[in-house]
Amino acid sequence: MISKKIEDAFNDQINAELYSAYIYLSMSAYLNSVDLNGMAHWMKVQAKEELEHATKFASYIVARGGRVKYKAIECPREEWASALEVFKGAYEHERYVTRRINDLMDLAVTEKDYAAQVFLQWFVSEQVEEEANTDGIVKKMEMIGEGRHGMYMIDKELGERKAD
Repeated sequence: MISKKIEDAFNDQINAELYSAYIYLSMSAYLNSVDLNGMAHWMKVQAKEELEHATKFASYIVARGGRVKYKAIECPREEWASALEVFKGAYEHERYVTRRINDLMDLAVTEKDYAAQVFLQWFVSEQVEEEANTDGIVKKMEMIGEGRHGMYMIDKELGERKAD
């Protein structure tokens, strides 16, 4: 049986994961609007991953005898100054999600919920990958600057991202 504290915290995380998907869809829409369709595709794939994360939390709550409770999702930002600013925002958002996951792990340890700790370990590892991916893109974009050829190449590269 899942504790009330873990259930509430995991329900909050479902909301955070859905909001993450919403942010990435908004970023995708912006990138489409400036004809960076490869980058927009990358963000759509990222949004899909966030929806899968929300589903994992929901399935876990149900499996442990809890109740999933969906909440309103805040409206995300819609405009950015550049593609670089979009990806810097994505990186900062992933750092925020990492802090949330770490807080959940701290709660699971405090509650002595070993099953929740095992479940959360996947997310701890996933966040290492998420931060590294977005940080890597930011570094590449900073390296190429605003040059059209470089932006074209990175847009093309990011457009090749496959959904897992």
